[in-house]
Amino acid sequence: MKTRAALAAVGVGFGLWGVWLMFQSLQLPQLIRLPLWLGGVVIADDFFLVPTTVAIGWLVTRWSIGPGHHRTVGAVRTTLLYVGITTLIAIPLLLRQGKGANPTVLPRDYLRDWLLLEATIIVSGTVIFLLQRSRLTFRRSRASSGDIGGR
Repeated sequence: MKTRAALAAVGVGFGLWGVWLMFQSLQLPQLIRLPLWLGGVVIADDFFLVPTTVAIGWLVTRWSIGPGHHRTVGAVRTTLLYVGITTLIAIPLLLRQGKGANPTVLPRDYLRDWLLLEATIIVSGTVIFLLQRSRLTFRRSRASSGDIGGR
């Protein structure tokens, strides 16, 4: 119990220190825009990202119910997970590009690089999916030929 209270106190302390640093580094107009930005993030999350994620998850689940799909659904879920994670990581870079940001920090074409990364993930996931599917077909055909022989 003492450890939990100590960790909670340390966490609250770090949080308060972060708020203090934020108030020191931001000016009043930025502090006024901050709640608007945070509210926009909540709205974008609740009305776009969450319904999209739930819909894609529902579609993948419905698809995985089909015959033989339960073994290949891992490749589809993993591909979608990696696309989602890399997109979330890339969003700040994509939004800041071209806004007069420090050119030494953002010298690259992040949109092109992100699209190449997503294409690589999707192609890799498709190859793995097709390999798993072809192995399942091969195993199924060998098992059924053994059954025909009466073994």
